[in-house]
Amino acid sequence: MTGRSPMGFPRQVGEAGALDPRVTALLPPADAPAPEALPVAEFRAGIMDIVLATAGAPHRVHRVADVDIPGAAGDIAARVYSPAADGPAPTLVYFHGGGWVVLGIDSHDHVCRSLAVKANCTVVSVDYRLAPEHPFPAAADDCYVATQWAAEELGATAIAVGGDSAGGNLAAVTALMARDRGGPDICHQLLIYPVANVASFDTPSYERYATDHGLTASLMRWFGAQYAPAVGQALDPYVSPLLATDLTGLPPAQVITAEFDVLRDEGEAYAQRLADAGVGVDSVRYNGVHHGFFIMDAALDQAVHAQEDAARALRLAFDA
Repeated sequence: MTGRSPMGFPRQVGEAGALDPRVTALLPPADAPAPEALPVAEFRAGIMDIVLATAGAPHRVHRVADVDIPGAAGDIAARVYSPAADGPAPTLVYFHGGGWVVLGIDSHDHVCRSLAVKANCTVVSVDYRLAPEHPFPAAADDCYVATQWAAEELGATAIAVGGDSAGGNLAAVTALMARDRGGPDICHQLLIYPVANVASFDTPSYERYATDHGLTASLMRWFGAQYAPAVGQALDPYVSPLLATDLTGLPPAQVITAEFDVLRDEGEAYAQRLADAGVGVDSVRYNGVHHGFFIMDAALDQAVHAQEDAARALRLAFDA
C-alpha cells in the first residue's frame, strides 16, 4: 500500500465503543497513587510486577543469549533470540516500552519470544539507557547503534525495527536516523501504540482518555519531561517523529493502536503522514482495549491476535 490511505484506514479489529470488561479488571483502583508521584525506583519495581502478572507463558526458543553491544557511552545490554539453528536470518531489533523511564528486556521477554517464534526471525531486544538518569538522546542513540550492530555483526538477511509505546517511538526514530545517516537498510517498522509527539497533548484521545484508562495524560507529560527535559527538545523529530517535515523514503510500517489510549490519535496521525509520504502502511486499531494491551497475552486474547498479526506483517516484509 502506497500513497494516500484508503477508506477504512485504520482498519479496525473488534467492536468499538465499550471497554472490554477484562481490561476494566486490570485497571488500577481509583485511589491508587499516581505513578509519577512515586520515587522512580518504586515506580520501576511496581510496574514490573504488574507487567509480569499479565505476561503470557514464554515460548520456547532455540537459543537465547545475553550480549553486550559496544556503544559510544559504554556497552549496551541486549538479548538475542534465535528461533532456529545459528546462521544468517531475518532480524527484528525490538525496543521495549515504558515511557523511556521504566521496564526493560525482562519485562518484554515473553513478547520477544513470541515474535521470534511466530515471525520465524531473530529478535534483538535492546536494554537502552533510561531517563531521567540518561535523558535524550541516550535511548535513541543506543537503539540506532544496536540496529547497526545487528546489521553488521549478525549477518542478518533483512532488518526490521519495532517496539511498543516509547519503544515504538524509538523504532520510528531509528528508522528516521537510518534514512538520514545512510543506513542500515531497514525493511519494516513495527510501531505499537507509539509515542509520536511529546510537544503537544491536545488530541481528542488525550482529552477523552486522560484519566481512568491506565496510561494517563499526566503520566505521559511526566514521561516526556523525564526524557526530553531541555527547552525545545520535545520539538526535535528524533524525540517527536510526528513533527518531522519529511517522511519520504522510510520503510513500510505496521502501526498498531488501541481504542482507549491517549496515544491513539497521534499514532494514527503518524500512520497517515507516512501514507501521505508514499510509505506503505498498515494502520490497525484494536477496539475495546487500552494502552499496553499488546504485552498482556495472559489476560487478553486481543494481545494474542495482535502479536500474530504483527508476526504476519514481519514475515511478509522479510520475504519481500
